[in-house]
Amino acid sequence: MEPLIAIVISLILLTSFALLIQNRIHSMIVTFTCQSVLLAVVMFLYALNGFESALYISALFTVLLKVLFIPYALKYFVHSLNIRHKVANVKHRFLLLLGATSLVLFCYRLISKIRIISWTSNNSTLAVAMSVMLLGIVLLITHKKAVAHIIGFMAMENGIFLAAIVATKGLPILVEVGIVFDALVTAILFGIFFSQLRRSINSLDVDRLNLLREDVE
Repeated sequence: MEPLIAIVISLILLTSFALLIQNRIHSMIVTFTCQSVLLAVVMFLYALNGFESALYISALFTVLLKVLFIPYALKYFVHSLNIRHKVANVKHRFLLLLGATSLVLFCYRLISKIRIISWTSNNSTLAVAMSVMLLGIVLLITHKKAVAHIIGFMAMENGIFLAAIVATKGLPILVEVGIVFDALVTAILFGIFFSQLRRSINSLDVDRLNLLREDVE
């Protein structure tokens, strides 16, 4: 079971790399959906491997929210706001991937220093989870569109959830429901933010918010 879990977790990290180099809205949404499916699979496999049985419910919540609801909501907002398909002009992809790889190596090095007693699959998973979180931050920095920002934020949340599962061997069900509710509220708030941003500056490029500050000054 552990080799299969390791493969799925590696694929989650791969989707984080894929998100960084995407420049199309549809491709980013599909990649995020794949990452969420893989996260649900990890929860299911951990439950089969003897972790908390509540992880079955967590996997179901993840599928309902991050595989079905959030991608559908993003596509709805993209269509209703008539957003162009391109969310970024990703330049210097090789350097971006090189920097992302350096972050992953940093995470592995950091985790190995924290857990110096023995190197186990849990240590490796924690390193991957931390890498997913940091790569989500990189996505927020390198992409300027609000749609990319919500995907980056949700990718970070996937990393946090993965780390929590490994560290606690299954969160209490009330905590899991709270996290799911948090993600749901965040998605709704981002949708409202999209609408207000488009109405105010006729764009979803967050850099254009600087123009409002200049006008005030």
